[in-house]
Amino acid sequence: MLRLDGRANDELRPVCITPGFQRYAEGSALIEQGNTKVICAVSVEDRVPAFLRGEGMGWITAEYAMLPRATATRTPREENRVGGRTYEIRRLIGRSLRAAVDLNALGERTLTVDCDVLQADGGTRTTAITGSYVALVQALNGLVEKGTIASLPIKNAVVAASVGIVGGELLLDLCYDEDFWAEADFNVVMTSEGEFVEIQGTAESSPFSKETIDSVLSLAERGIDRLFEIQKAALDSLNA
Repeated sequence: MLRLDGRANDELRPVCITPGFQRYAEGSALIEQGNTKVICAVSVEDRVPAFLRGEGMGWITAEYAMLPRATATRTPREENRVGGRTYEIRRLIGRSLRAAVDLNALGERTLTVDCDVLQADGGTRTTAITGSYVALVQALNGLVEKGTIASLPIKNAVVAASVGIVGGELLLDLCYDEDFWAEADFNVVMTSEGEFVEIQGTAESSPFSKETIDSVLSLAERGIDRLFEIQKAALDSLNA
């Protein structure tokens, strides 16, 4: 099918990751995927949640929010109560990043990743995960350079991609308009070891088969392989 932006069904939107985007954060990145733009920033604190005190291990958690005019119409700020969608995305980002790190090697400290959506055109959660990893590696490298931790505790890289079924066809990396009309949509989080961290899938109009899931995962993997290359290039640019 002819996609709205002329891409092939298995083609990502243009992706650009700018590491070190914020001056004061221990690690940061601006990730642009099509018209979706997210700032990811990492802060480090020498404390852990109560349930981890005395365990000698660290923690990684995430915050996620959208600017009011990140979308076509104004979205009110979630000042007093976090919505269910926002809370679910925060947990997803945190789980994804924890899968990439040896928490026992962090010591009792917490890394908080703030993901702020500047502009939303579909795939904000998957874009945030991919960008957050770049910011996280910067922060961890900083801890190594200061001698706070002995070595980089990264187990593997992690990225995420979306896939949808639109007009009966599988499409990689949906923009908002494609997502709006999708008969089913999926978010896939994977490590650089080829393992899945999370698979989210929802049928919007009719159920899908196991064979469809297999095809979705294969398509997602093709996009994810390309995202790993882009991630690596962004991190390599810091040492150039």
